[in-house]
Amino acid sequence: MVKLFWVVSQIVLIMSGAWVFISKRKHLLATLLSLEFMVLGLYFLLFSYLTGIEGELYFTMVFLTFAVCEGALGLSVLVSMIRTHGNDYFQSFSVLQC
Repeated sequence: MVKLFWVVSQIVLIMSGAWVFISKRKHLLATLLSLEFMVLGLYFLLFSYLTGIEGELYFTMVFLTFAVCEGALGLSVLVSMIRTHGNDYFQSFSVLQC
């Protein structure tokens, strides 16, 4: 029963991160935070699944490493956008400007 509650809470965590990602598209920082929220939810779900089946937990460290690299890449894009445009609004960012 506790295991089912843990899995359902992680799925709710992932879905709430997806809802924020879909609804809050005004700022780049809000979308990056919602992506990190979803990745942490996926990590906890993967960790609980692999510990439940007595699986190899090495894959969780690989997943966490890729999550950190994704976060660093997102922050570098955010810093680059703020330096070039002065803010993180998507409306001020044009793909046609280089």
